[in-house]
Amino acid sequence: MSLDVKTHYPLQPHNTFAIECYADTFIEIASPEDLGGVVQRYNGGPFLVLGGGSNLLFDQSQIHTPVLWANLKGIELLETRDNEVIVRAMAGENWHEFVQWCLQRDYGGLENLSLIPGSVGAAPVQNIGAYGVEVKDTLYQVEAFNLSDGTIRHFSAEECQFAYRDSFFKHAGGSQWIIVSVSFRLSRHDHQLKLDYGAIRTTLEAAQIISPTIRDVSEAVVAIRRERLPDPRQTPNAGSFFKNPITDRQAYEQLIRRNPEMPCFELADGQVKIPAGWLIEQCGWKGGQLGNAAVHEQHALVLVNLGGATGDEIMALAGEIQNDVKLRFGVMLELEVNPSSRATPS
Repeated sequence: MSLDVKTHYPLQPHNTFAIECYADTFIEIASPEDLGGVVQRYNGGPFLVLGGGSNLLFDQSQIHTPVLWANLKGIELLETRDNEVIVRAMAGENWHEFVQWCLQRDYGGLENLSLIPGSVGAAPVQNIGAYGVEVKDTLYQVEAFNLSDGTIRHFSAEECQFAYRDSFFKHAGGSQWIIVSVSFRLSRHDHQLKLDYGAIRTTLEAAQIISPTIRDVSEAVVAIRRERLPDPRQTPNAGSFFKNPITDRQAYEQLIRRNPEMPCFELADGQVKIPAGWLIEQCGWKGGQLGNAAVHEQHALVLVNLGGATGDEIMALAGEIQNDVKLRFGVMLELEVNPSSRATPS
């Protein structure tokens, strides 16, 4: 099968920041045969792998590395057990639509991750998470294709080396592997609901829902996200731009002595997570603007493209925020979004 190779291809429709950028070489991966063709034609890369473009910032106007768009489709039930199922989704499936597919069949475990933009294949790269749940909690297996030698490997959750918004595929494996499919272990009944993170419980109570179902939880999460976060289709953004910093107890106690009003989340390992949005807001950046890039007026963790912003403008704004937070709190914010010039996008 011959590859459909496009040149000087516009990438603006392929990133939720809506940054204008062009790929010298763009290849849609719509079948496993396409992957074999890539290996034969390009002799192992390097490549830049693109999924839904929801956690990516093109900080270059031209991408010279061949761009592979993982657009493989399909969802299937692999196995049914007593109280669980194994479900496999191809990398190009829309994440939220996949979550809804599971909810329609009463498969539980992903409801707290509703309405997160992006593709299924990007989910384990970033170990996406929200409202007390991360992809690693239900992930069963990742099927990935080696772009160097054309082999297929199945990664267990442990082999994915998951961490907070991090994984093997975001670093060491990012340039070598392209995710083909992701399998999840989900509950069939006796669902274990997680309601105590964020405003889920209060949202359910306001709707007078006493015994919520997994669909009720999903709808509550969707309502909360739509109220707090801008729709990328209307206000281009990539969601949370920075990671919430995690510190040890000693460092946190030093911070809290100087900032007694600082909120935090206690982690199971004794460390403490500090909301990056609160740090940014304290530095006066909420609603702030630099050129055509801005901090969202309702959520300080989200940077937005006001129209015509370049990746450089977004990165310049991020740098100013990082400097101010470091100066005031002694905390260096890490990027959650992947700049195309320095990381493997998803």
